[in-house]
Amino acid sequence: MAIGEFYTKMIRNKIEKQIMWGDLDSLRIVYYPKYYEWIDGCSHLFFEKISPNWDELCENRQIMFGLRKSSCEYFIPGRYHEKIIITTQIENLEKKIVTIKHTIANKANNKIMVRGIEKRVCMDVKDPANLNAVDIPDDINEILEKAV
Repeated sequence: MAIGEFYTKMIRNKIEKQIMWGDLDSLRIVYYPKYYEWIDGCSHLFFEKISPNWDELCENRQIMFGLRKSSCEYFIPGRYHEKIIITTQIENLEKKIVTIKHTIANKANNKIMVRGIEKRVCMDVKDPANLNAVDIPDDINEILEKAV
């Protein structure tokens, strides 16, 4: 498989957002927790795109993909009224964990502002008082593998 062919098969979800006043800190740049809020939301939208969404998994299968680890690397600050593009894709798939990569870029110049990573573990949520990591079910794993 050629490198170009590999990248065309990888599923990505892109959303556009405009940075608003409420997203800023006292220096008038994006307050860092906002990036985490945005990437969390983009993970949910990514799963809705590839199906099934997380609500369906929780309600019908009693599994969820809980956040195990998250991190962001900041390159350029976001500023008021800038339009950004958030691109989400699966970076890695393991037996129990899916790693989701988010790239936030300035729409005007395409410069990368932030890279975020989430490691999400598949959990059995039948008993919320006793959450356990479980293998990603075969049918869900197959959907995720097609998205990588």
